[in-house]
Amino acid sequence: MYIPRTAEKQINDALNQFPVTAIIGPRQCGKSTLAKKILANKKKSVYLDLELPSDARKLENAEQFFLYNRECLICIDEIQRKPDLFPLLRALCDQQEKNGQFLVLGSAGPELLRQSSETLAGRISYCRLTPFNISETGYANMHQHWWRGGFPGSYLAVDNRQSLQWLKDFTLTYLEKDVPALGFIINTQIITKLWTMLAHSTGCLYNRSQIANSLGVTGPTVKSWTDIMEKTFMLRILMPWHVNIKKRLVKTPKIYLRDTGILHSLLEIESFNALMGHPIFGQSWETYALEQIISRLPFWQAYFYRTADGAEIDLLLIRGQKKIIVECKSSVSAGLGAGFYHCLQDIAPDKAFTVCPFPQPENYPGRQNVRIVSLDVLINEIKGM
Repeated sequence: MYIPRTAEKQINDALNQFPVTAIIGPRQCGKSTLAKKILANKKKSVYLDLELPSDARKLENAEQFFLYNRECLICIDEIQRKPDLFPLLRALCDQQEKNGQFLVLGSAGPELLRQSSETLAGRISYCRLTPFNISETGYANMHQHWWRGGFPGSYLAVDNRQSLQWLKDFTLTYLEKDVPALGFIINTQIITKLWTMLAHSTGCLYNRSQIANSLGVTGPTVKSWTDIMEKTFMLRILMPWHVNIKKRLVKTPKIYLRDTGILHSLLEIESFNALMGHPIFGQSWETYALEQIISRLPFWQAYFYRTADGAEIDLLLIRGQKKIIVECKSSVSAGLGAGFYHCLQDIAPDKAFTVCPFPQPENYPGRQNVRIVSLDVLINEIKGM
C-alpha cells in the first residue's frame, strides 16, 4: 500500500533548482520508496543502494560510472556509507552545470554528513522526510497513528502484534547495526536502558547528570549518546525560549522521543486501550502532538517556555514577529492552571490554543481567548497564517 507523501512536491522542486537533492530522515521512514516513485517519473534514472555489495562495486570507479550515466538522474541510497563521494559530486556538478543530477538519500542529519555541507555548499538542497505524518495517514486514523507511530512497517502492519514486533526489531537493528555503521562505538545494553529512561521521561526537562548517575556513566557519555540519537532522528531536543523580561527562566532543554510507536514499544504498551490507562498517557499525547505540529510547520521556530517557578507553555511557535502558543491536554476537562495564564501575559502571543485528542466541537474559546481545538484544525489554521 502506497501512501502519498507531502514531501514529494518539495523534492521535485529541489531537483529542478539544485544539482544535488538530499532526502534525509530515519531508517525505514520511506525514503527509498519515495525516491523510486520520483525516479519512475523521470525519462532516465539510475538507482544505487550502497547496502548492496553489487551496487557498491559499481562505484569502485565512481567517476567513470557517473560520467557514463550523466544523462540520468542518479539516485544514491545510504550515502552516509560512502562520504568520500561528496567531493566527486561537487566536481561533476561544476563540470556539467545542470540541476537534477543527483538524488542522495541519507539516514543521518547534515551534522553527521559534514562533507556534504562543506563540499556541496550552494549545490545541495536538504529535504527532511519523517515517518508518516498525520496529514498523510488522515485525521480519521489518528488514534492508530498515535499508538503505532508513523514508521510504515509499524503503521501498515496487519495487526497490533506485528506492529509491536516490527518496532522491537527496528530498535534492535538501530542499536546493533545502524549506529555502528555511522562510526560510533556504543554499549548496546546501556544505551537501551538510556532509551527506555528517555521514554519514561519524554516531554520532561533533560537532566543529563541524573540520567548519568542512574546509568553509572559520565555526563559527557550521556550527551554523546543523546547527540547521536538526535542526529539520527530518534530524539527531539526542544530548547527554551528566553525573552528580555524581569523573570528567572529555565534554560534546560526538554527531550522527546520523536516517534510514539517506539515510545510505546519501549514501555511495553500493547494497545491503545492500554495506553489510555497508562501513567504516560498525557506525556504520550504531548509527544505525539508536538512532533506532528513541528514536522508539519517547518517554517516556524519551535520552543517551550518555563519560568523558574514551574509555570510552563508546552510549545511556542515563532515566525518573524508572529507568536503562537500551544498547550497539549489529553482531556478537555484537565483545564489550564494559573501558571499558564501568567506565561500568556509574559509572551503576549498572536494566538493561543489548547489541543486535545478526542472528538469535540470544531473549536471553542476558553478563558482569555485560548481556543480549544483538534490537531487538524490547529495545523491547518497555522499553515494558513
